[in-house]
Order: sequence, then structure tokens, then C-alpha cells
Amino acid sequence: MEVENTWSEDRKYTRAPPPPLPTPRNSRKQRRNKCLAAIALILGIFLTLLILGLTGFKVKRPVTTIHSVVLKELQTSLDIPSLKVYFNISLDMNLSIKNENKIGFKFTHSCVFINYRGQVVGDLSIPAGEISADKTVYMDLTVTFMADRLLSNSDLYADVISGTLPVSTSTRISGKVIIGIFKIHAASDTSCDIIIDIKNKSVAKQTCHSKTKL
Repeated sequence: MEVENTWSEDRKYTRAPPPPLPTPRNSRKQRRNKCLAAIALILGIFLTLLILGLTGFKVKRPVTTIHSVVLKELQTSLDIPSLKVYFNISLDMNLSIKNENKIGFKFTHSCVFINYRGQVVGDLSIPAGEISADKTVYMDLTVTFMADRLLSNSDLYADVISGTLPVSTSTRISGKVIIGIFKIHAASDTSCDIIIDIKNKSVAKQTCHSKTKL
């Protein structure tokens, strides 16, 4: 017996057509959409910051205050033949920095300067730091005069003989408040005019001024 098997099939293999190439019109549309998205993002950030600024997150300046200046040490001696004065003076200062912002304030390295008739005769370093929102940092500082800087000052002898020594202090605290991607700089300047009573070894008068700016 003979069995004949027949099998036939027509097979057709087809390939998926390639994706259509973007037309110049589609390319322009995609670029326009990307530009619109970027503009919308920038406007969103700006409006968010504006709303925060108007509702309590407005950046405020730091407030630096010198609460007291106390004469810690005073030693003087007169060299009458040569009209010179030798002395050692140091001042204790109580200073505060207030951050009125709703976010932290970072301040850089600063200095307190002691001036005598326009000449810097002492300084003290204030290290950089950070103040939390709505917080105040207090500092107790001791500043010592550099007596060698005054040896050639002709006014010193007359001031010591009169019994009063006029000096001034100045300090500048500067830093930044960071809101999102924005860094807003702020600074505070404080100065004090001080009259030292040499006879009573005390601070006879103290007048301080503060100035802040963004």
C-alpha cells in the first residue's frame, strides 16, 4: 500500500514598516512644547516664591545689637618726660544676632574692631555660624587694645591726663538666607561710641547704632 502525503503552504513574511521620520513641522512643535514647559516651570517657581514672600517668608535683615560694654581691665602709667602713656585695656561686650526669618540664616566669618580716633587698635574674630528661624544668638566677647599701636598717637597723652578716653567699636555680620535655589544676601552693621572713665575705671557713656541691609 502506498500512502502519499502532500503538504503545501504559502507563507508570506512581512516586516513592520519603519517609523515615520519627524517632519519639520513636528520638530518645531516639540521644541515649542519644551520651551513652554520650561517657561511654565520658571513661572511656577517665581509665583511660589512670591506667595511665600507675601505670606510670611519675606526675607528680613539680621538684627545685631550690642547690649553692654564693660571695662574688664585698665592699667595705665605715664612717662611724663617723654609724654608717653603705657596701658593695658580690655573690654567685655555682650552682643546678639537675631534672625527674624522663617528659615535659617548663615553668616560668614566676622570681626569686632576697636577704634581710637580713627585708628584700629584692637580686633576680635567671630567665627562663621548659622542661626535657626526666629532665633537669637548671644555672644560674650572680650576685646583687648593693642597698646603698641597707640604709642605714636599724640592725642593719647592728653586724653589720659583729662581722665577720659573716647573709643568706638564696629562690627559687620553678613550672610545669606537660602530659599530653594535662591541665595539672598543680608548684612547688619553695628557701631558704638564709648567714653572710658580712666579715674573710676568704668564705661562712663555708651551710644550704639545699628544699620541693616539686603
